[in-house]
Amino acid sequence: MRKLRLLTGTLLALGAMLITSCNQGPAQEVAQGVTETTVKVGNAATVSGGFAVVGIPFNAGIKARLAHENKTKVGGRTIEFVTYDDGGLAAQGQQQIERLVEDDEVFAIVGHFGTWTVGQTLPYLRDKGIPMVYAATGINQLFFEKSVGNPIFAVQPIYRTEGRILVARVLKETELFGTVDKLGVIYTTEDAGYSIKVGVDEQLKAMNKQDIAVVQAVTPGGDFSAAATAMKDAGVKAIIVATNQVHFGGIASAVSAIDLKVPLLTSYVSAATSYIPEAVVNNGVDVYTNAWIDLTTEEGAAGFQVFSDQVNTAKEEGVLDDTEFLYALHPATNAFAIAGYVAADIFITGLKRVEDAKKVLNWDNYVAELENGAVEFPMGGPVDFTEGKRHGLDQLALLKADHVDGAFTLTVARPIESLDQILAK
Repeated sequence: MRKLRLLTGTLLALGAMLITSCNQGPAQEVAQGVTETTVKVGNAATVSGGFAVVGIPFNAGIKARLAHENKTKVGGRTIEFVTYDDGGLAAQGQQQIERLVEDDEVFAIVGHFGTWTVGQTLPYLRDKGIPMVYAATGINQLFFEKSVGNPIFAVQPIYRTEGRILVARVLKETELFGTVDKLGVIYTTEDAGYSIKVGVDEQLKAMNKQDIAVVQAVTPGGDFSAAATAMKDAGVKAIIVATNQVHFGGIASAVSAIDLKVPLLTSYVSAATSYIPEAVVNNGVDVYTNAWIDLTTEEGAAGFQVFSDQVNTAKEEGVLDDTEFLYALHPATNAFAIAGYVAADIFITGLKRVEDAKKVLNWDNYVAELENGAVEFPMGGPVDFTEGKRHGLDQLALLKADHVDGAFTLTVARPIESLDQILAK
């Protein structure tokens, strides 16, 4: 039977402390979700509706990586994965996260999915003290400058960081963009748009370039043509599109429709050809996205081969169904599967560190060990949680949408680089 939920802020905080104390106990006691032979984790992800194209491969990546690890186990334990479909709804996602924590009693949330659910549940998870490893969003609520013991481990780049890097790219990469003396910024009035714009504003100020910005706010799902026309009238040389993958295509199409052929730069969440209108590129509009993985290096290609092998094995062993397998390896959606794979891989790193340190598997020990050094992961990284850093990844590549051998794809325009490296150009 579901535990009674406390409704007031004061009682919620008090209840969280009591439940944490009961479930986790002293340092020598295991946390909830841990037995001698299993450790249970879970998430709520969108596997129906518009975001299913992201949620299905994302979960497939998690399942494939966990299935591979379960062949050898960590500390003699099999990792059990419980997942629920949130349908892309914040209220449903919040309910399911509470169900995972309080009814299923998972040890950790692995691959916390979607701005709508992540934003709603971060305070709840922090109050509980339950580890959250990898959020499939970059909202600024995930950013903590220095927060030792914080159970929230963001991996994907935070939107605020992205906004700063997008500005640095467009102003410093003159070989790609020329001299940009008038920069357009179109942002959507929702979490992703606002969050990226914070970083854009910060970097423009840091470079003393606020006066070159032409800024337009647009309502998600609304008409983007007026904003596109304002960009054309202002004579912008490039446009940063601060939004998520749901709205990017519409904004890009509005720019293309008025034959405004200037480069568009946007978030890594749109780094899949399924979110970039091919007709826009065919019309001569260059589209660039950030990316936090790079498969073009020898190391990245080797990591991708391992990932692919584990996905194939998971399909052969019945861990993945036909749809999950198709989405996981399809060029238009495999980036999302890689993201899920990385989420599971980083979670496993924490487990191994606790085991190597010969510590009991509980929340305090797990958090401490993930903070004990930078975490390497396949096809990218590392990510640094030491000294309480919760910045997410701050090194990004730049991809360009293009046609290669007749296929519409994304190619690497610039390798993974930090903000400082870009600014030094």
